[in-house]
Amino acid sequence: MKVSILGTGYVGLTTGVCLAYLGHDVTCVDSDPGKVARLKQGKVPIYEPHLDELMALACERLRFTTDYREGIPDANVVFIAVGTPPGANGNPDLQYLRAAAKGIGETYQGDFLVVVNKSTVPIGSGNWVGSIVREAFEARHGKPSNGRFAVASNPEFLREGTAIFDTLYPDRIVTGGDHPRALEVLYTLYRPILDQTFPAPTFLPRPETMGAVPLVAADLASAELIKYAANAFLALKISYINEIGQLAERVGADISQVAKGIGLDARIGTRFLQAGIGWGGSCFGKDTAALVSTASEYNLEMPIVKSARTVNARQRERVVEKLLAELKILKGRTIGLLGLAFKPNTDDLREAPALDIARQLMDRGARIKAHDPVAMERFRAENPDMEIALCQTPEDVARDSDAVVLITEWPEYRELNWAAMISSMRSPVLLDGRNVLDRARLASLGYRYVGMCN
Repeated sequence: MKVSILGTGYVGLTTGVCLAYLGHDVTCVDSDPGKVARLKQGKVPIYEPHLDELMALACERLRFTTDYREGIPDANVVFIAVGTPPGANGNPDLQYLRAAAKGIGETYQGDFLVVVNKSTVPIGSGNWVGSIVREAFEARHGKPSNGRFAVASNPEFLREGTAIFDTLYPDRIVTGGDHPRALEVLYTLYRPILDQTFPAPTFLPRPETMGAVPLVAADLASAELIKYAANAFLALKISYINEIGQLAERVGADISQVAKGIGLDARIGTRFLQAGIGWGGSCFGKDTAALVSTASEYNLEMPIVKSARTVNARQRERVVEKLLAELKILKGRTIGLLGLAFKPNTDDLREAPALDIARQLMDRGARIKAHDPVAMERFRAENPDMEIALCQTPEDVARDSDAVVLITEWPEYRELNWAAMISSMRSPVLLDGRNVLDRARLASLGYRYVGMCN
């Protein structure tokens, strides 16, 4: 099939590269000339494990351009994967979605096109996008669209850091549409994944237990709500274990044992039960806010989702409070942060806890040093006015610091030479924001170990 992807962020680029690897002819369109130029050179502008390797394998079926006219006119499927950042009221900002829909209508020249909302969009956006596409087509061409377009929803469930794996070996694929032909086109597009008939990349082998992938074919509104409901549930799970962690701290319980004890219940599961600083990234915050905002339009309160957001924000404040309890005064202190990205294996800084915590500490007069294995270049580009001293090594972060805070649980931080680092610190306070370090060992080395739930 001929596929166009509008937007080459985490979702758009991953989707385009994977579809090209499956054998489809893919054109990725982005408004950023610099990004397109790098992609044409085979350079991946984001950090995502294996994405550069897969792009090299699929390069003969991949094109990159800034011009809709090079990707839209004869496409079979167009994925809209543009940004939908949160607005002031919690609803996503849809200006880029509107522009994409208008561009599709103005440039398409074929007989039938499936326009797919891949971006996370408010419930009901499918109908809105369809109307924009048709109006743009009729205004440009001066004739009725005559059923040339059908809009579908195909929400993504990718985890940054494992996006290629999640695309090729998903738990399920969800499609939504009110036009049977659109759903049939998407079934054909994804059939190699559904049946797992594609050759697995050598660097990312197919799981031994992998079978056929379930397909959930729903109506438009249901598919749109599935995305929001899934992310809100995962956010709830993290906030729940963090709230239980606060109680565990008061009564002297070990939250890691509590999480294991409840997670082994098959009805609950162990994933997303890691107590710590809480969630960040582009999805959970934005999607829970949008869900609350959408519900308010229908006179619904969504108190559970609201509470999850409150608990998550509170976790970041607790980091500052714990440092105050240890140091008594933050003004003039130097605090070292290990990790800037919102999670390991990505350079994404959107809603990253590290940035929020750093701002709160700086508001109290603290000086901040930080290190991240991959996200420092992006930090410099996106936060030029934020006065954080970036260090080349974790050891530099520890040197002359009054406290070190583990923010992002990068594997390499667990293996640091903590015995050597303590001697360079001004005071040996170590706040483990993810509860992943060996408390007993660090205490034996002389650290004043502080966990998020102790």
